[in-house]
This record gives sequence, structure tokens and C-alpha cells, in this order.
Amino acid sequence: MTNKIKLSPSILSADFARLGEHATEAVKAGADYLHVDVMDGHFVPNITIGPIILEKLRTVTDIPFDTHLMIEKPERYIEDFVKAGASIVTVHYETCPHIHRTVQQIKNTGAKAGVVINPATPINVLEEILPYVDLVLLMSVNPGFGGQSYIETTTDKIRRMRDMIERVNPAIELEIDGGVGAQNVGTVVQAGANVIVAGSAVFNKRQSVAQNIADIRAAIRQVS
Repeated sequence: MTNKIKLSPSILSADFARLGEHATEAVKAGADYLHVDVMDGHFVPNITIGPIILEKLRTVTDIPFDTHLMIEKPERYIEDFVKAGASIVTVHYETCPHIHRTVQQIKNTGAKAGVVINPATPINVLEEILPYVDLVLLMSVNPGFGGQSYIETTTDKIRRMRDMIERVNPAIELEIDGGVGAQNVGTVVQAGANVIVAGSAVFNKRQSVAQNIADIRAAIRQVS
């Protein structure tokens, strides 16, 4: 596993009235990616943003956009999101009956390809696709809304997923999304995650974006 722990602040929790400003704050504070949650109101009970927002956001930063498609039939929109600026496109195993074909479609655009599974989906469903992907994302909350609490059984799932990755394709990044902040990021990193999505832990009214990212980084350093 790479020693570099990456942070991917989720703009789902940002202030959309000043999205560009919030994104810039996160980048200046040391974010490695920006996590873009795309929801369609079908696969998950919420609706968020489309490619046009990504395209506008791309004008204020060149940071990699970690684009998480929580949508049905994601193959319809992959090219649109990559053209708008997506650097990594991650699709749910649960929405892709032909996951190898969808992963190849992402690769053909020049973007990196990731696969996501929900909290109750077992990791073994990913074993055959691991040789072809750049990133695996484990949801540690049920997808659809920010601000949820971390599902504690995810920690053991991270360990088992890390073991599988090391056996099949050690180059894969293992990302965790949901309920992770300074209070528990150490546990998540120790279990084997190396990309951390943080939404409300970064974008909130308690502290500045920079201070929140600094606190998360400090908690990571304690276990590194």
C-alpha cells in the first residue's frame, strides 16, 4: 500500500452559493482530489449535480475531480462527465450488470476507473474486476445524503478489501466515503484505506476548511 494518504473533500457538503470559493479553499489547504457526488433521485433518494457544474468548477482549479456516479445506467453519462473535467469516474457495482464493459468505457475516455460498493454488498463481488480498475470505493454510510454516521463494521471490511487488493492488484487506491473525520480517520487508515472522502468534516460552520483539513491530517500523522 502506498504511504501517501490522500484527502478527497466532498463538495456535497460545500456551500453551493460559493462553490468555487469553497473548492479553492480545500485545494489551498492541501486536498489531493475533490470528490463530486452525482445523484439521480433513482439509485439514491437525492438529486445533486450534472456535468455543467463540473465544467464550471474546472475553471477555478486543476485538481483531479474524483467523480462518484450514484446513478442508474451510468454508462449514459460517463463521456459527458469526463469532457466536463472528471479525472476519476467511479461507478456502483450495484448499477452495472456489465461492470467490465463499463470500466472499459471509462478507461477509453482517458479517465481513471473506480468501482463502488454499498455497505451491505460483500467485497467478493469485486475480485474479478480488480485487475482492471484504479480505485475501489467502500461506502461507510448508505449513499444519498451527507452528514451520516460511520458504519462501524466497515473497519473490518476495509481490512479484508485491502488484503484482496494486495493479492490481486496492489496499485489500486482504496477509498472510504461516509462519516469519516478527525475523530476516526486514524482507525480507517490503519485498516488499509489510503483515500479519505470527507464532506461535513471539511465543509462546516464550526471551523474553516483549512483548519478542518489540518485536523484530519494531524490525526493521520498520529498513526502513520
